[in-house]
Amino acid sequence: MGGIAAIARAAGFKVTGCDANVYPPMSTQLESLGIDLISGFTPDQVDLKPDLFVIGNVVSRGNRLMEEILNRGLPYTSGPQWVGEHILSGKHVLAVAGTHGKTTTTSMLAWILEDAGKNPGFLIGGLPENFGVSARNTDSHLFVIEADEYDTAFFDKRSKFVHYRPTTAILNNLEYDHADIFPDLAAIETQFHHLVRTVPGKGLIIANGREASLDRVLARGCWSAVERFGVTGGQDAGWNAGPADAEGAFDVLLDGAPQGRVQWDLLGEHNRLNALAAVAAARHAGVDPARAIAALATFKNVKRRMEMRGSAGGVTVYDDFAHHPTAIATTIAGLRAKVGRARILAVLEPRSNTMKLGTMKAALPGSLLDADLVFGYGAKEGKDALGWNLGEALLPLGAKASAYDALPPLVAAIKAAGRPGDHVLVMSNGGFGGVHQKILDALR
Repeated sequence: MGGIAAIARAAGFKVTGCDANVYPPMSTQLESLGIDLISGFTPDQVDLKPDLFVIGNVVSRGNRLMEEILNRGLPYTSGPQWVGEHILSGKHVLAVAGTHGKTTTTSMLAWILEDAGKNPGFLIGGLPENFGVSARNTDSHLFVIEADEYDTAFFDKRSKFVHYRPTTAILNNLEYDHADIFPDLAAIETQFHHLVRTVPGKGLIIANGREASLDRVLARGCWSAVERFGVTGGQDAGWNAGPADAEGAFDVLLDGAPQGRVQWDLLGEHNRLNALAAVAAARHAGVDPARAIAALATFKNVKRRMEMRGSAGGVTVYDDFAHHPTAIATTIAGLRAKVGRARILAVLEPRSNTMKLGTMKAALPGSLLDADLVFGYGAKEGKDALGWNLGEALLPLGAKASAYDALPPLVAAIKAAGRPGDHVLVMSNGGFGGVHQKILDALR
């Protein structure tokens, strides 16, 4: 929604916004654009008399401002529908969908197109460091958008991405998530099939070749060309990555033919797969693979994706958005590949809706196995409170795991355990009470 606000502001609209909580980097980005932020959903905000209320999916019935809008019969729409109708219409849309890696892959693709002189518009659910903003609209016919499967709004329960109508669609992966709105994986597959139905015959679907779930989605009907990436054991089929060297560089292959070598310092196999998808999508938009591969050498990643926040007392602290067990395991594995036998102290706040429901709690210990020490945080009260016992869920990890329900004892425990050469990996999809800086301050 912050990105949509930025695009609307750039298009010449006067924009204000409200939310229960706003925090960096989005809050600072919006304020720098001259967008006034209001804390809370107070009914008197209708006195601003906007021409249109653009509603995000965190708003539900019972929200005081929404009830006032409904009672007065004021005009409203959803964020995705507004973007689809006012920004994407008539453009070549490149949409990036998937359970994991959407933000990073969308950022990679936008940067490749930018480096190639295409000047794309984009809307990304994070802050790509190459651009410094999460959204922009340009006069280019190309627009790159992060295509989320979460529902659109309380009045539109379809997935957001059905509003985008892409010409190029990346299906990055597909696992069970969003337990608050989807009963099972099959329900999410249905939504992905709805996305496939919107891709035109001249379009292209770029699908992860390792995902049986995506095979099932495409088997339900597909009217566009399909290219696959990362096919296991299929170096001569589709897009593949050669093994990475110690610095993270790897070769890109298309149907077994070398296309170039990615030279970068990003960590993990998941980022190699993200890169393959981005290169394939850029090719469909007219960028030669060799040019796309060269552009990745200057890709700077996204805020909160293995972002180093600082060092103190010989301990390095990272921030990462990982919150699904698969993403947690992949993030730890990427850091392990970088630091070798050095100790990794994993600090986790399981605060996504899926996590709060306890759907993934049994998978947590397995996702944290490669960390040397684990510090879990689960608030007892408030909107982020867990409905289950985090300490009990981490018991299979034995003495290397501990759980806390307040930040001061959590920070104290990390300080007591930390020693020079350690790497503290903080994982949360929220602000986590600014714990990263609290840890650094304590270590100093």
